[in-house]
Amino acid sequence: MLDDYESAPIDARLRETLRFLETMTLEPASLNASRALDAGVSREALRDAAYVAAAFSVITRFADAIGARAHSEMGLTREQAIAHEGRFFDLGYA
Repeated sequence: MLDDYESAPIDARLRETLRFLETMTLEPASLNASRALDAGVSREALRDAAYVAAAFSVITRFADAIGARAHSEMGLTREQAIAHEGRFFDLGYA
């Protein structure tokens, strides 16, 4: 599914939701909910999907702006990654 949601063996509602989000991201001027609604996706589900996509977009742009890197790119061992996460639980973002 990650390679090609169009041909993946997924429910039509999920496919139309993903198509809606792709259009929202790449061609917002042509965004239209009709196909998704016709496939049985509720307006509430489309709204929730749009909120999640928008939040991830903001988070990704912020992470790119500050040069954040994924743990997998930093070469941390499993134990180091767990210790790093533990600091967030103990100290927060302070």
